[in-house]
Amino acid sequence: MMYSDKVMDHFANPRNVGVVEDADGVGQVGNPVCGDMMTFTIKVKDDRLEDVKFQTFGCGAAIAVSSMVSEMAKGKTLEEALAITNDSVAEELGGLPKNKMHCSNLGADALHEAIKDYQARREGAPPREAKPMDAHEHEGQVCPYCDHALEPEDKVFCRACRVEFEECPSCGGITKKGDRACVHCGKPLGPDAQE
Repeated sequence: MMYSDKVMDHFANPRNVGVVEDADGVGQVGNPVCGDMMTFTIKVKDDRLEDVKFQTFGCGAAIAVSSMVSEMAKGKTLEEALAITNDSVAEELGGLPKNKMHCSNLGADALHEAIKDYQARREGAPPREAKPMDAHEHEGQVCPYCDHALEPEDKVFCRACRVEFEECPSCGGITKKGDRACVHCGKPLGPDAQE
């Protein structure tokens, strides 16, 4: 199965990338097998998710899933957001290849963890801090856009999908050359980085 147009759109133009300032909840999950890592931060007002942002290190499917989960959750009540499942995320994206379904689990799980953190804080638990996401080891091995295995000399170009890379000066992740913002951390790239 190839990626749907919706997956490709959310990967190439991810929504809600970044970190919510003074977040009410933080959820972070990862998969040690594939190296994907997702952090969601939320702002809650009147039992609704007023703002949802994410940072993801991983493949194109992981980025698309995080973007879609953030879109699906924004404006929802906490109960509605907790009802978001891996199947509903995959369905909303027009399907995912079987070997990428774990990404939809991670996205929904990270959102649910952020909501649980918010609920625990309301009961007096200390705020959860997002661990720094500085591990890009898997990106030296797999293209974050098409999942093609990369050779060490391919860190600037993927021979399979023909994407030219540049390294984000903020987080060290590789992203498509010419993109205005890093797909991992959301910080500006190129001329925008100097503004």
